[in-house]
Amino acid sequence: MGRGPSIEARKNAVDAQRGKIFTKIIREIGVAARAGGGDIGTNPRLRTAIDKGLAVNMTKEVIERAIKKATGELEGVEYEEVRYEGYAPGGVAVIVDCLTDNKVRTVADVRHAFSKCGGNMGTEGSVSFMFKKLGVLSFAAGADEDTVTEAAIDAGADDVVVYPEDGAIDVVAAPDAFVAVKTAMEAAGLKPDIAEMVYRADNDIAVTGETAQQVVKLLRWLEDLDDVQSVYSNADLGQDAYA
Repeated sequence: MGRGPSIEARKNAVDAQRGKIFTKIIREIGVAARAGGGDIGTNPRLRTAIDKGLAVNMTKEVIERAIKKATGELEGVEYEEVRYEGYAPGGVAVIVDCLTDNKVRTVADVRHAFSKCGGNMGTEGSVSFMFKKLGVLSFAAGADEDTVTEAAIDAGADDVVVYPEDGAIDVVAAPDAFVAVKTAMEAAGLKPDIAEMVYRADNDIAVTGETAQQVVKLLRWLEDLDDVQSVYSNADLGQDAYA
């Protein structure tokens, strides 16, 4: 049996992944601050982005610098939001949300990923109509279902979804109620593991076997691109997709 990767190699891989996460969050903080100002009291999108940063141990100094660059107090690169849509194998709809300083580079990278994985890019609006924007607060296995559900109802959430396979719980809220629901849940002593705005499909498409594996390959490829912030799909994947 061959030796696995060294401790140094594993550490470098972890550091690289952490760096990518930081980069994506810093870009999101910057775009949110530029669009809505640097005050989290009047900019819920910025508040959500900052919370993401704090959740991965981003320092306040890094966060403040990103805000100052976005609001013009410090010189920095300006990123713009761009969305690409398309289909993965099996007719799976895919949305790719990006923040970029070079749209020519970004669209080329996204198109390359689709073509290499048996998918194809579509026009603007070709699949996004299948998805709804939602605020989701995710609680890992171990959270008490009754406690979370009661607090979510009191907070004004729209739905509570329990995943029986692992016991995880999602609290779903309308976009304009997301911050209020999150604040109320935390005030009740229930801090979500993840809290973010997402796009969820009205109906999922089941894919299996090699098709499912190709879908997973495409989604992972897209998620790994530097300019990509989020990837959404309506794929219902079986366990064999990760073989």
